[in-house]
Amino acid sequence: FRERMKVITCQWRDLHAKEAQLKIHMEESGKTLKENDKMRMQALKKAIRERENKMQKESELLRAKGKLEALRNKHQKLCNRVQKYSIFNKYLEDVVKISQFEEIWEVISRYKTLVRMHKDLLQSQQRHKELSEQAKVLLDQYMEEKEAEILQYKNELVQLQLRFDQAQSDILSWETRWADIQNMTAKKTQELGTVKLAILNLFQ
Repeated sequence: FRERMKVITCQWRDLHAKEAQLKIHMEESGKTLKENDKMRMQALKKAIRERENKMQKESELLRAKGKLEALRNKHQKLCNRVQKYSIFNKYLEDVVKISQFEEIWEVISRYKTLVRMHKDLLQSQQRHKELSEQAKVLLDQYMEEKEAEILQYKNELVQLQLRFDQAQSDILSWETRWADIQNMTAKKTQELGTVKLAILNLFQ
């Protein structure tokens, strides 16, 4: 029993030692795993950054290619325009030869001056047109006001004419009545004279 207990004790001690070693190994493995995870995360972040940088550079490259293509198109258009307008340069050179101008820029300057003067004249004409329209509107308003006043005066004249006609009619009526009164007065006077004469005869 003692021998067996010694063996069990030795096994138990070995088991504890192995357990301690296992704990140490687990801790070291955990640290290693943490370090590996940390390194893996750093590597992943680095890969993500590199991928983002690559995508950004590719996007910038695409934008640069687009700008380059646009500039090429613009350059081609400008070349075509220069080629198209080259005849005008030749025309301006011929104009300089047969005119009082000595340089092409003088012709262009003169043309710009004339265009500016033409624009100023158009603006002045437009202003005069607007002022004329405003004056016409004011004149129309004045004419309408005066026509309204004339119509009002005509209405008043009609009313006065009606009153004058009524007064004329009243005068005729009053003259008739006055004639009647005068006739009646003359008749009464004649009767009064007859009565007086009769009284005088009776008195005599």
